[in-house]
This record gives sequence, C-alpha cells and structure tokens, in this order.
Amino acid sequence: MTRVLSGAVMVALAVAVVWFAPPLLFLIVAQVLLILALYEYLSLAGLRPGGGLGGGSIALAGLAGAAAVATSLATAMSSSNRPLLVAILLLIIVVMGTASMVRWAGGSDALATVAVALFPTLYVGLPIGALVLIRERYGVRGLFLLMLTVMISDTAQYYTGRALGRRPLAPAISPKKTIEGAIGGFVVGGFAFALIGTSWLPQPAWSWPLRVGLGGVLVSAGIAGDLFESMLKRSAGVKDSSSLIPGHGGVLDRIDALLFAAPVYFCALTYL
Repeated sequence: MTRVLSGAVMVALAVAVVWFAPPLLFLIVAQVLLILALYEYLSLAGLRPGGGLGGGSIALAGLAGAAAVATSLATAMSSSNRPLLVAILLLIIVVMGTASMVRWAGGSDALATVAVALFPTLYVGLPIGALVLIRERYGVRGLFLLMLTVMISDTAQYYTGRALGRRPLAPAISPKKTIEGAIGGFVVGGFAFALIGTSWLPQPAWSWPLRVGLGGVLVSAGIAGDLFESMLKRSAGVKDSSSLIPGHGGVLDRIDALLFAAPVYFCALTYL
C-alpha cells in the first residue's frame, strides 16, 4: 500500500510540475532533483569497499559543477548563446580538476577521486539541464511525451517480463530484467511514442516510421540508463540509491532512465 500511495503522489506531483509550473519554478524543482540525485551518486561512490573517494570539497565541487551545467543549459542555450555554455563547461573541468588535486594527499586513488568529482556533471547535470531545455524550447507536451514514453515502456517491461520473461537481459547487473521484458517495453514504448507524438511532437512533419524508430531508440536509451544505475548500486552493494521515496528508493532510482533518454531526445528534436 505504501508503494502504491507514494507512487501515486509522485505521478501527481510530476504532472502538476511539468504542466503548470512557471519556468522559474520548474528550474528550481529541477535543481532540487539534481542536488538530491547528486547526493545519492556521491553516497554510492563512498559506499564502495575501501571507499573514501568523496571528501567534503569533492562533494561540493561535484554539486557546484552539476548545478552550473543545468543552469547554464536552461539559460545560455535557450538564448542561443552557446559560446557561454562551452566556456562554462571548460571552466568546470579546470575547477573540478584543481579541487581534486588540492584534496589529494597521496595514494593510488587519484583517478577515482577525479572521476567522482567530474562525472556527475555529465551523468546528472547535463541530462537534467536537457529536461529543462526541452520544456522551455519545445513546450510542456514535448517534455511530457518523453516522460510518458519512459513510464509506458517501464510498465510494459515489467508485465511482459513477468508473463513471458525467461532469458536474463544483463544477469551480472540486474538478474530480474529479461530480454522478453525489454522487447515488450521496446515495442509498446516505441508505438506509444509514435501514436501520442502524432499530436504532441514539436515536429509534426515527422513520418510514422521515424516516430516509431525514435520511440524505440528512446526506450533503448532508457533501458541502458536503468541498467547503468543498477550497475552503480550493485557495485556499491546497495539495493536502492536511497530510502527517500517509500517503496521506490531514491531520486536516481526514479530518473535513471530519463538521464540517458533525455539527451538523446533533445538531440533528435534539435538536429533531425
């Protein structure tokens, strides 16, 4: 019952924020999600055997870098000021690298420490920034189409896997995921994207085959994002990224598929 109730609350809040929040409030909510997801990521890194990869300054550096990227994506690129975005990204690399160097006190963990500091900018900051940009540039329906596709695909994967699942998809990462479930999510999610996208896509001229193909690509990216986060958790020896959401784990557990699907979707909307 707790899982059902918390799930219903999450869906209601997501719909309300995506559909009705003004741009500034939506950006604030995105930044809160980013901070929570980044905290969970750094916790996973620190939970590894022989940990100690984090450190106070590394956590703050990663947080500042990811927040800066999300903010710059939401502001600089929306005004077509792409050189500013490039400059911010380059400065983040310099600042993060310098912070990692200052914190290092010798030993064999330098590369791992740098990775902990820099990777959140790419893994969390850029995708969440892409979600903000999609809503700003392509409208509420453009963003919700992506979210709905991922949710429909996840549901199809679950029920197809339970009914027909026999062969594991990635046994070393997630033993419960099956090839049959992934195929079910791929087919249902792809066609759902194409069908709903008939009226919701910002590019109405896209053909039906192109919409089905892109839907399938987004589902595949979502599955990869889900498995990637599962790999991080399995490596850290935990079941969930946190216990923030009763019955559902943490923020990373809820947005893992979107973190991989959002950049793909944004690139498709921008360049296709």
